[in-house]
Amino acid sequence: MKKFLAYVKDYKKEMILAIICIEAETAFELIIPMIMADIIDVGIANEDRSFILLKGLQMVVCAVISLFLGNLCARFTAICGNGIGASIRAAEFQKMQTYSFSNTDKFSTPSLVTRLTSDVTTIQNSITNGIRPGFRSPVMLLVAIYLSFKINGALAVVFLIASPILGIVLFFIVKNVRPLYTKMQGAVDYVNRIIQENLAAIRVVKAYVREDYEITKFEEVNQNLKNNSEKAFSLAVLNMPAFQFVMYGTILSILWFGGNLVIIGNMKVGSLTSFLSYVLQVLNSLMMFSNVFLLFTRSLTSWKRITEVLEEEPTITDDLAKEIEIKSGSISFEHVFFKYKETAQEYVLSDISFDIKPGQTIGIIGPTGSAKSTLVQLIPRLYEATSGNISIDGHPIYEFTQKHLRDSIAMVLQKNTLFSGTVRENLLWGKEDATMEEIERACRIACVDEFIDRLDNGYDTELGQGGVNVSGGQKQRLCIARAILKAPKVLILDDSTSAVDTATEAKIKEGLAKELPGMTKIIVAQRITSIMDADQILILDDGKINAVGTHKTLLKDNEIYQDIYYSQQQGGNL
Repeated sequence: MKKFLAYVKDYKKEMILAIICIEAETAFELIIPMIMADIIDVGIANEDRSFILLKGLQMVVCAVISLFLGNLCARFTAICGNGIGASIRAAEFQKMQTYSFSNTDKFSTPSLVTRLTSDVTTIQNSITNGIRPGFRSPVMLLVAIYLSFKINGALAVVFLIASPILGIVLFFIVKNVRPLYTKMQGAVDYVNRIIQENLAAIRVVKAYVREDYEITKFEEVNQNLKNNSEKAFSLAVLNMPAFQFVMYGTILSILWFGGNLVIIGNMKVGSLTSFLSYVLQVLNSLMMFSNVFLLFTRSLTSWKRITEVLEEEPTITDDLAKEIEIKSGSISFEHVFFKYKETAQEYVLSDISFDIKPGQTIGIIGPTGSAKSTLVQLIPRLYEATSGNISIDGHPIYEFTQKHLRDSIAMVLQKNTLFSGTVRENLLWGKEDATMEEIERACRIACVDEFIDRLDNGYDTELGQGGVNVSGGQKQRLCIARAILKAPKVLILDDSTSAVDTATEAKIKEGLAKELPGMTKIIVAQRITSIMDADQILILDDGKINAVGTHKTLLKDNEIYQDIYYSQQQGGNL
């Protein structure tokens, strides 16, 4: 709870004011039954109208003050609850930004979304709805019991019988409902996963006419959530009927025994009425406090899930970083091995060793699944090599800060991503303060200038989510332009011209060679035309380097390269 209290700290003032308002409100509410007893036993008994009016006015004043304090309490608890919720969400999101790919792989994306939204909302609502009864109920309970014993000690013994019964019921409910809440939140994760997958792949679903299949799949997880929610809430709502049963049983007992005391003259009617008011306050306090326990139980489940995100240690850190910069862009791999999980039996990459000189263009090719993308993702430390050493400018990459390393390396990933906003805003991700001249130069190299004028508003054209209103080839060229605008020392193109025709691809390669001669370029490709002019070509096969050479030497001596070349030539790609 220490971590949770750290978020409460910023809203300590509102929390204290809310508690003060709650206790003051409770005090005024507790006075009202005493005033009512005086009205009955003194005012009505003596037929003193002025006394009755005076006491009635006191009751109204107490009620109005109580109402005012209740409104203030609601305002302060809302500020406190929503503020703490916002702080937790911000902390989670900030923590997620420190994750490496392996950290993100540990949690599913839908689960992270649920932990960032639904779980935080649960805690937020628990604070907003739980502070008032949580601090009001104990005070009202203790004071009401004290006053009840003061009015009639013998009659108040009923509480000693009712309270343990209520405590046992609450213990049973809380013990059994907590694991059900955990299952329910897990079911929310599954629902979010199906929704996210469906929306992200809606074009594929439509193209394959799989709407009915997706509906069935969603109904399964939706029904699972429904069933888990029903089990959890069906048990939780037993709280109310159980308390009502005990409450009405207690009231009947008090009316029975209290009525006999009134008949024999050992108790006044006003005292019995006042006693009943305190009984209702005690029982309502217990009921409210039990609801707080249920809120707290559900919050603990959500907080545990949030804590897992906050306590996840990034697998890639800057602990060994020094104040050095990348200047030339030479790269060296020395006996590098990599696997995604330590428990995995086989390595994805095995004994990778090669050198890239500054300004060279390196091509990487190989069969599908040969770990080409995985290899280049090790250079900017998107994943950490399991063993071996990767160096840039003679320094191990862990000696550079992640920020500087990734600022110096521009990478166009295999899956191109554009964000909502204008074309210009997307390009400025490469360089926030880029001039129009720099933007146009980058777009010229990436051949974006061939289609930018055809867009509705040129650079100010609004792109849909993920760039849905531009073609695959246009999206790739925009991503390349964004990377070029970054002016990196190393440019990595991970199969990023696959949707571009060969003529346009040739122009992009020519522009990169002519305009950016000093930049180290690594091109991962499926087509030989994409890398045949490279200074070196690496052939990967099953996570190992099969051969290194130029287009001519590999075409002459390497069987894998020959197979790829001739199969593409027959397919009309060359």
